[in-house]
Amino acid sequence: MKILIKNMVCNRCIKVVGQLLDEIKIPYRQIQLGEVEITNTPSENDLNKLNHLLHENGFEILDDKRASIVELIKNTIIQLVQKNSESLVTHKLSVLLEEATGYDYHFLSTLFSSVEGTTIERFSILQKVEKVKELLTYNEMNLSDIAFTMGYSSVAHLSAQFKKITGFTPSEFKRIGGKRSSIDNIK
Repeated sequence: MKILIKNMVCNRCIKVVGQLLDEIKIPYRQIQLGEVEITNTPSENDLNKLNHLLHENGFEILDDKRASIVELIKNTIIQLVQKNSESLVTHKLSVLLEEATGYDYHFLSTLFSSVEGTTIERFSILQKVEKVKELLTYNEMNLSDIAFTMGYSSVAHLSAQFKKITGFTPSEFKRIGGKRSSIDNIK
């Protein structure tokens, strides 16, 4: 049985959900972003406890199919961006999302916009800009390498998009020690 969970955006989220499942003794096969595969159907009481604990930790069980698809879209984008996936450079996001969800991109785009109030493209850009902030903060790569890694066609394209979103050029952001946002709060 699979349980879909909203707001799982990183490996720490996976760890926290695993600890919560262990705490109420719900055995599971695997946990990945947005999803837990449990081995046995839990009792209604255990599900209520899990839902309560998840809610206390900023998560929520999804039982709405539309919300589940949107969460899958968000988790796929977050994983691609956070892992600096080569797929960002070699494939179109629309194709990657169609493969991840099994749905046509036009359907996904319309659904995402209606549920989230923003486009898939904007969500993806915001995630990429946040990752660029992280890479700038760590000072391990130059701007040209960051642009290539994040799938931008040029440093100028990255800089223009970064400034449009943050109000700063990447150099200004780095110089002033700009603030980063939590990836689960980016909308």
